[in-house]
Amino acid sequence: MSKLILIDGNSIAYRAFFALPLLSNSSGLHTNALYGFTTMLLKLLEEQKPTHFLIAFDAGKVTFRHTQYAEYKGGRSKTPPELSEQFPVLKDLIRSFGIAQYEQEGYEADDIIGTLTRLADESGDMEVIVVSGDKDMLQLASDKVKIAITRKGISEVELHDPALIKEKYGLVPKQIIDLKGLMGDTSDNIPGIPGVGEKTALKLLHEYETVEGVLSHADELKGKMKEKVVEHADSARMSKELATIFRNMPLEKTWDELVYQGYDGPTLGTMFRKLEFKSLLEKMDFSGSEGAGDLPPKADIQTVEVDDNRVDELVAVLPQVTALHIEVVGDNPHHGEIIGLALLAGDTCYYVPFALVQQGEASAKLRDWLETADKSVAVYDQHRAEIALAWAGIHLRGVSFDALLAGYLLDPTESALWLSGLAAKYGLPTLPADEEVFGKGAKFKVPETAILSEHLCRKVTAIQGLIEPMKRDLESNEMHQLFYELELPLAGVLASMEKKGIQVDTAALKQYGAELGAEIERIVNAIYEAAGTEFNLNSPKQLGEILFEKLQLPPVKKTKTGYSTDAEVLEKLEPHHPVIGHILLYRTLAKLQSTYVEGLLKEVRPETGKVHTYYKQTIAATGRLSSQYPNLQNIPIRLEEGRKIRKVFVPSQPGWSILTADYSQIELRVLAHISQDERLMEAFVNNMDIHTKTAMDVFGVAESEVDSNMRRQAKAVNFGIVYGISDYGLSQNLNITRKDAAAFIEQYFAVFQGVRKYMDDIVQKAREDGYVTTLLQRRRYLPEIKASNFNLRSFAERTAMNTPIQGTAADIIKLAMVQMDERLKKEKLRSRMLLQVHDELVFEVPEDEIETMKVLVPQVMESALKLDVPLKADVDSGLNWYEAK
Repeated sequence: MSKLILIDGNSIAYRAFFALPLLSNSSGLHTNALYGFTTMLLKLLEEQKPTHFLIAFDAGKVTFRHTQYAEYKGGRSKTPPELSEQFPVLKDLIRSFGIAQYEQEGYEADDIIGTLTRLADESGDMEVIVVSGDKDMLQLASDKVKIAITRKGISEVELHDPALIKEKYGLVPKQIIDLKGLMGDTSDNIPGIPGVGEKTALKLLHEYETVEGVLSHADELKGKMKEKVVEHADSARMSKELATIFRNMPLEKTWDELVYQGYDGPTLGTMFRKLEFKSLLEKMDFSGSEGAGDLPPKADIQTVEVDDNRVDELVAVLPQVTALHIEVVGDNPHHGEIIGLALLAGDTCYYVPFALVQQGEASAKLRDWLETADKSVAVYDQHRAEIALAWAGIHLRGVSFDALLAGYLLDPTESALWLSGLAAKYGLPTLPADEEVFGKGAKFKVPETAILSEHLCRKVTAIQGLIEPMKRDLESNEMHQLFYELELPLAGVLASMEKKGIQVDTAALKQYGAELGAEIERIVNAIYEAAGTEFNLNSPKQLGEILFEKLQLPPVKKTKTGYSTDAEVLEKLEPHHPVIGHILLYRTLAKLQSTYVEGLLKEVRPETGKVHTYYKQTIAATGRLSSQYPNLQNIPIRLEEGRKIRKVFVPSQPGWSILTADYSQIELRVLAHISQDERLMEAFVNNMDIHTKTAMDVFGVAESEVDSNMRRQAKAVNFGIVYGISDYGLSQNLNITRKDAAAFIEQYFAVFQGVRKYMDDIVQKAREDGYVTTLLQRRRYLPEIKASNFNLRSFAERTAMNTPIQGTAADIIKLAMVQMDERLKKEKLRSRMLLQVHDELVFEVPEDEIETMKVLVPQVMESALKLDVPLKADVDSGLNWYEAK
């Protein structure tokens, strides 16, 4: 028997959006609804194995129901733009899955699903599962049609057949419309009979079966109930009609168009990479290949496999080598394994097993060549290669071109930055993806030498082929200077910093972990005492029962499975009972214990006693660096208990200190420069507190009248403007209504008119050019800025506004890092640059250089790029990272 899955696309997207925290990829696209929807699709495909599949969407805001009742769905809040921007991408994602989708003007997704379930029922040879968050769908249940209603957000569903509906409600499926007719539905603004809830409605239906039955027996009812039923009889009839799913649509889809044939691995993998669904990419194998198989054609290059007897032959041609590839396997290059090198000289590629590079006098000249700055070779991913070689005691120099960095600068939103993708983009001979040669995950295996050498030689040939066209593109895009004077030297600076690492006092970290453990135990006991009983603190269900049933606290919101106990709920309840503060603190400390204490201990390298993070240079579309293995940019800063983690980061030598320098409000200073807004510029030129200044101007008060709440609101708007915040986002940050948040943003723009003009002008320029740039000409393309779809266009407009600000701030700190590295070498200082954490640089400094560095570091940072307002870097030092902040 065939199996058809039908999904209510709008309903599930909304559920996913509100079930997950706001997530976004490095391009700034919010992805929480997309991620939740994806995990649900993968689960359905794995568990149900459908033969047919369709996802239905509402088409527009007006349906035939609005002619019956103009206020239908009239009470709904405006869709948050953070969700709206995800809908166009969601439809692309569904296409990547190979799943059919459908919408039709004048109808809702419910009607499409209702019509298809009727047709499936009539066919008699198809089993149907309908997935929705809306209980209205229960009216469609039959022997062949089951309704999966989401609960716990969308991670779990409850499968309803007529028997379960009878057990839960005492009704048959078609009576669900009578239930809605009596009790109404606030989510769809269906009125029903005022004052009749689910309990009363069910009681009436158990006795009179239908809305019409209730109305015809109104005389048998008593008191207020009789009055309500008589007075609102027309409302009940209309509400039942509105709740009835229309099952006779003129569909333009055939069963054949709904056949599901599976997804194409590479296509879906590309979409996952674009959305940066890293955990899903790690779980799934998108290679579409069991092994290397037959490799496609390549350029006419001769491959020479170098062994002990041919090292001298290779050494003789080293001066002619123009491209080099170093194959490092493993996600983390600090623990990666170099399995081989490929060197291209003319039309000959030399493959060298890395074991040969590491040993013997004959190979010493090859190692020397790798470390010689007086050469000019092109590579792919210099940063990764440098780190891996450094752990082998070889310091790579003389790199003059990096195809990965060039590809990233030419289009930072491009998902196909791997070498095979770049080769395909520039029309070079086909290069198989690494997954096809090595396999992936549990299937990973280094192939035999003949296949490996062939693959690496194709790679180095592709690198050579990319040099000239990429150089031309960099030149035509005015990014020559950005590439050669910033990104390329930065790759070496990062590798050097990462290899040095930062010392961790593991004894202190374990001691802090023990202190946290004791504090957690104390708080747990305090919670049990306040609650009068012991329970599982990590169980939302048990916690909900304690708070809302035993302690009788007012429930803020409910989920499908009971009371919500998320952070938002607990923060609202905090004034009502002392136990809430204990619970919030418990959650904070428990996360510190697991994520930062235990997590950090796992990352300490035994032979160095340090952690060696890895900065991804080609991820964020804004140009920001991201940190992994471990992520040191996420070390807590706001809460004192979290800040204490920084105490364990110490100098690697006795008598040395940790020194930090942090840019002060760099993005707002960049905004002042770019927008030339007089008020913003005045604040920074006169060294005023920008948030106080904003509060003064927005609220129209004197400096002495600005209170802490005014400053907090001004700060939220200041940073919100930089990140393209919406009224929804600001309302969430400040816990105010969207209306108040919108008014606040409007008042900000009325005062800071230069900022408003910049925002308008940059959006117009993006429409004309198709991209925006930073002050250093870092470019970000925005093809969606001309999209007819409002949501897609709005997202591109917000991106156009904030990319030049965020991107220029990223460029400035990168410039400071490159210039700082040069100054340390020029001044022959022993001080070392160890970390970059957002707008902060971290150094370890010998005692006799402290005063020099306190002058030099801010001097370099503040002069990294000349703006019309001063850059400011605050510097401090201490025995550890905590003391230096």
